[in-house]
Amino acid sequence: MYIVSSCLAGINCRYDGGNNLNEKVIKLVKEGKAIPVCPEMLGGLKIPRVPAEIVKNEDGKRKVINKNGEDVTTEFIKGAMKTVAIAKILEADKAVMKKNSPSCGYGKIYDGTFSNSLVEGNGITIELLIENGVEIITVDDLA
Repeated sequence: MYIVSSCLAGINCRYDGGNNLNEKVIKLVKEGKAIPVCPEMLGGLKIPRVPAEIVKNEDGKRKVINKNGEDVTTEFIKGAMKTVAIAKILEADKAVMKKNSPSCGYGKIYDGTFSNSLVEGNGITIELLIENGVEIITVDDLA
């Protein structure tokens, strides 16, 4: 069983109210092999919402700050924890998540400057999924 980013399944839950529909992900959901989740919505954030990116504070700790300068780390952590709980209930061993996202980004995320610059790293949810033994794959890895 997979968990997948809801936006990849065509659900309008992105920060701007849109989606990132991916036909491979839709196929998994329709076949009953995947369940869509949106960690940001699970954390209590609304649609639409102000874009957010991960920054490091002076202690090197990661925080999620939106473009208005508001700290939304708590909501991102809450959503990540709920996503992991769902993965455990479903016994999901794989996740296909939205690239570059502060929640679901895998390998690369935006750098926190809101300048569309990418840096090495993972989103908050991805880190927690990895810590809990869920394999992260990209849409390119799907058959």
